[in-house]
Amino acid sequence: MDFDQLSHEMRRLALIAGDRIMEIYGAEDFEVRTKSDASPVTEADEAADALITAGLRAAFPDITIVTEEQADSHDQRASHFLIVDPLDGTKEFIQRRGDFTVNIAYVADGVPVRGVVYAPARERMFYTLPDGTAVEEDGPFDHDRPGTLRRLSVSRPDNDALMVVASKSHRDAATDAYISQYAVRDMRSAGSSLKFCLVAAGEADLYPRLGRTMEWDTAAGHAVLAGAGGEVVRFDDHTPLRYGKPGYENPFFIAHAPGVGLKAG
Repeated sequence: MDFDQLSHEMRRLALIAGDRIMEIYGAEDFEVRTKSDASPVTEADEAADALITAGLRAAFPDITIVTEEQADSHDQRASHFLIVDPLDGTKEFIQRRGDFTVNIAYVADGVPVRGVVYAPARERMFYTLPDGTAVEEDGPFDHDRPGTLRRLSVSRPDNDALMVVASKSHRDAATDAYISQYAVRDMRSAGSSLKFCLVAAGEADLYPRLGRTMEWDTAAGHAVLAGAGGEVVRFDDHTPLRYGKPGYENPFFIAHAPGVGLKAG
């Protein structure tokens, strides 16, 4: 894989998709349907998916692409693949709350090694450079020419005063019970893969997820967090979260800055 080309294309396609999403987001009304798994899908999901997959296929014709919105891609298996969630946080999008993202990642041998997370309504963009380090780019965003970049680095956590981020739409009693084991200084709620990016940026120390997620929900954020020095581990045994699993479904997991004293589930 040419990581210079990959970094350029993932960033460019995320911005193009984000522009289309925001056009639909700004409309008075947009189409919402229910998928077979009872989750919502909008015309923005589908429009962004079409733009991203066409761009990735043109740039990387020999690489497998797995994307949430194309069910036939979920039966594919490859050691190296691109994985896409064209609009993560569809519920946030429908409710016009802004915490939705475009996610594109590259997985090699079970590890998400490169990724981009773009939150167009928040005007925040996080991604990995060709060398794998993670940055946040300041807007306004040009499709082909990056602006000012700031290197991301996880916090040095104080286990007596942790900053925790949790899901805005999927917070439950089990998550609250787990968080209660820690000495928490403050809590933040965020939607979509932004939670990984807040840990990557040092704005949070810990993000536990005790709920169903798919690999396309997490791979890009995982890559960004890893590029900032963070870790994502399984909730049950604290081993690294791996990718390319059957059905692309994740177990519960914990994203964190190294130094957080993880509690047993």
